[in-house]
Amino acid sequence: MINTYNIVLDTNVVISMLSRKLNFQNILFSLIDGDYNLFVTTEIILEYEEKINSFFNKNQTDTFMRLIDTLPNVHKIQSYYQLNIITADPSDNKFVDCAFSCNAEYIVTNDKHFNILKKIDFPKIRIITIEDFLKIIIIYRPQNMD
Repeated sequence: MINTYNIVLDTNVVISMLSRKLNFQNILFSLIDGDYNLFVTTEIILEYEEKINSFFNKNQTDTFMRLIDTLPNVHKIQSYYQLNIITADPSDNKFVDCAFSCNAEYIVTNDKHFNILKKIDFPKIRIITIEDFLKIIIIYRPQNMD
């Protein structure tokens, strides 16, 4: 199991894992099964809700938001840091600040703005693509799952 990982999911990952057209639902199933810890802030939750609502119907949005509210491995934290590392898209900084605050192993994202994190020594915040995170999940998930 992956449950030792503390993860921050960028909104593009959340949209992808909720889409039936893409093959990233295992990230959602692993979250539901408690295979990793998801860390969020109020700002991140609000962005999730806004973006999910623009791609999916209200029922799907409400269902996901209930999961975020009730899963024991989803941790809502208060970030007291404003590192302002991503200048190309400052709204992405909320994910960096959250990851720094919870000492996340990864920010999972396909957003190229986060690549700046690879060039700095401190704080060391690692990013991973959704495809690579999916590979980690597949390696650690029980093989007899339907």
